[in-house]
Amino acid sequence: MWGLSRQDSVWRDEAATWQVAGRTPGEIWAMLGNVDAVHGLYYLLMHLVFEVFGASTTTLRLPSVLAIAGAAACVAVLGRRLAGPWAGLAGGLALGLLPAVQFHLQEGRPYALVAAGAGLSTLLLVSLLRPTAGGRAGARWAAYGLVVLVCALLNWLSLLILPAHAATLWWVRARRGVWLRWSAYGAGAVAGAAPLILFSRGQSDQVSWIPPTTWHMMIGPAILFAIGGLAALADRPDRARVSASAVGLPLLVVPQLGLIGLSLVRPLYLDRYVLFGMLGLALLIGAALGAAVRACAPRFPRASALLVPGVVGVSVLALLPVQLGKRAPASRVDDVLSVAAEVARLKRDGDAVVFVPAARRDTALVSPRAFTGLADVALAESPAASATLKGVEDEDPAALRSALLAHSRILLIADAARVAKPPAAARDRVKTAVLRERFTPVEEHETRGRRVTLYERRG
Repeated sequence: MWGLSRQDSVWRDEAATWQVAGRTPGEIWAMLGNVDAVHGLYYLLMHLVFEVFGASTTTLRLPSVLAIAGAAACVAVLGRRLAGPWAGLAGGLALGLLPAVQFHLQEGRPYALVAAGAGLSTLLLVSLLRPTAGGRAGARWAAYGLVVLVCALLNWLSLLILPAHAATLWWVRARRGVWLRWSAYGAGAVAGAAPLILFSRGQSDQVSWIPPTTWHMMIGPAILFAIGGLAALADRPDRARVSASAVGLPLLVVPQLGLIGLSLVRPLYLDRYVLFGMLGLALLIGAALGAAVRACAPRFPRASALLVPGVVGVSVLALLPVQLGKRAPASRVDDVLSVAAEVARLKRDGDAVVFVPAARRDTALVSPRAFTGLADVALAESPAASATLKGVEDEDPAALRSALLAHSRILLIADAARVAKPPAAARDRVKTAVLRERFTPVEEHETRGRRVTLYERRG
């Protein structure tokens, strides 16, 4: 919860969550037919959260905070069962300290929820690999399939957990009956998510900005694999038992390799899509520290009891700059809310406002009060009415030019100058051309990746 508001900042991905969650279920459903179908379940869940608790940065991010707390609890239970109490404690604490997790545990997006689901499904699978499951096995298998399905509906790339679990089953030489039940319930989850997967492929332009996979993008995963591999060796894995290594190493490695393989066909590699793999790394780190405690205990019993608290304490201090950075607005691409106060200060009733590109309209959608009294002259159809994220703008250059010239003062909302790209859409080129030719910039403010400029018409 520390620094949850990030100095009252909301970046563009979270702004999409905020403005969609504020729509009615019918409006959300209509929008999913055009865009962001892959996040449909998450948007509906956040709509319910906003309806019950109101829209704020706290309610936007609290589900992710609770989800990572739940994921850490799953890692702690897994570590305790597979490698002892110190391993469980160390693994659960390690998860929250990993930089990638630090970023997403306070993020108004679905990846933390998927991580929690991955932790729960893995915990269920491990419980089913133990003979004590007994007559409750059927209910646990059903719960396993349901959790995997829900995660897939939150982000269908989470289905990469299934080959990770398959690797665990192979490692521990699971019985034929376990393989058959895992295959049946896993296939059921895939079948349940298949309509979403097939439909969302028609919206693949949404990920067209992801760059092709290059070798230097593999440096990060390679380092994580090396750390996980060393930790697995410290755990002394044995195929005769269900070990932390048998569970954690596949969970860390297989989803990453699967996403890299998919990215060779179509660029999709973003580490947040497989954030749940960090549960495997945390479990391995916990197991390694647990092994270190066991090794020290016979000769140094008092020191061994301080090993895990000491390592965690040193890690907290060493990672403090990272933690502070992840909780600062500068850690994100931009801050949608950063210029809202300046807009409220500069505007006069009847002024016009334009957005370049149109996606920067998210500032007005998240902070509508700051834009009260302004005329959005380029907007032909609102985002909710058009079932889109950013609305539909007028494509007629003459009409757009006339609408701009009908106002003596115009506020332009755009990206900060250092990151702004030349206008790509024809309508955006018309906006900038009219402002350049017929208007004079009289005041400009730039902060946290966004820029607002007040223009007054010449003559």
